[in-house]
Amino acid sequence: MNQPIRPSPELIAVVRRWNDAVRAKDGAALYNMLSTSEYLRYQGSADGEIWSGSLFRKGFPDHVAEIPDYSWEEHSLEAFECGAVGWAHCVATLRFATNQKAMLHRFTFILHLEDGVWKMVHCHVSNPIPNMEKIGIEHKALDALIAAARDGFRQNQREGMASVMFTDIVNSSAIADKLGDRIWTDAVQKHFELARDVIEAQSGTLVKSLGDGTMSSFSSARAALMAAVDLQRRNASELGEPTLQIRVGIHTGDVIQTDDDFFGTVVNKAARIAASAAPCEVRLSDATQLLADGQDGLTFGTPRSVSLKGLPGDHTIYSLSW
Repeated sequence: MNQPIRPSPELIAVVRRWNDAVRAKDGAALYNMLSTSEYLRYQGSADGEIWSGSLFRKGFPDHVAEIPDYSWEEHSLEAFECGAVGWAHCVATLRFATNQKAMLHRFTFILHLEDGVWKMVHCHVSNPIPNMEKIGIEHKALDALIAAARDGFRQNQREGMASVMFTDIVNSSAIADKLGDRIWTDAVQKHFELARDVIEAQSGTLVKSLGDGTMSSFSSARAALMAAVDLQRRNASELGEPTLQIRVGIHTGDVIQTDDDFFGTVVNKAARIAASAAPCEVRLSDATQLLADGQDGLTFGTPRSVSLKGLPGDHTIYSLSW
């Protein structure tokens, strides 16, 4: 019988003890928390930081002792378990005493139950490289939309499942520069009206619009995907100038819901999936695809593994044909 995957408060506590031991340079604790298996693995950010087995277990306390003192600010930590296997990912900012430079770090861990005790069998540490350094540009539209959603967060919150869809207009800054503010504003407003019609036709809610992007929510994955298809088709058939291309990203999961707003990891991931999409493309997470797979009228491309800004690890995404 397949065992269910479930969130693990126990592993969150284990990972925090590990992080505290690294910061305190507690070599004995770290040695004891590592698996005794020769399949133990570690991968760091620096060139050559790929270690394994008993040599890593013996040498890691000395490696940690060389790390300059640093302060630690945890931004997110999630952990899950399934039988004797568990995994976790953590995002934190480290500020080193040597140069007082704050650096974002991402950590992933795989753990295994050995004689009833959780042991680390795989650790990965990375420093994300900014888009400006990597590809010479910085995406801003979806960041602003996420910030708007965060600003709208209120205390009368409740949890629920939703499919969250983000859209944005491709090359909007260049188009706006050519058209001028008045014509561009009219074009964006017309596009938002089209998006609202499509979203509400699928019983969705247009949560926010900002700049050239929209954020909406749906009670079902299929409804979100049908809205995305209809939006792409109707946008492509629009007559007149300017001709707009949009990209769409969808993710499904637990959200914190207020009367008219949504917030949570699912919102961030949906935005990042949209940012990764090509012009005129609809991209979705594996969670959304799983819920909608096999339903009439939906055709998915081959799954791909991608990295998403601000989210640790690789993520499986699909394209939706329209």
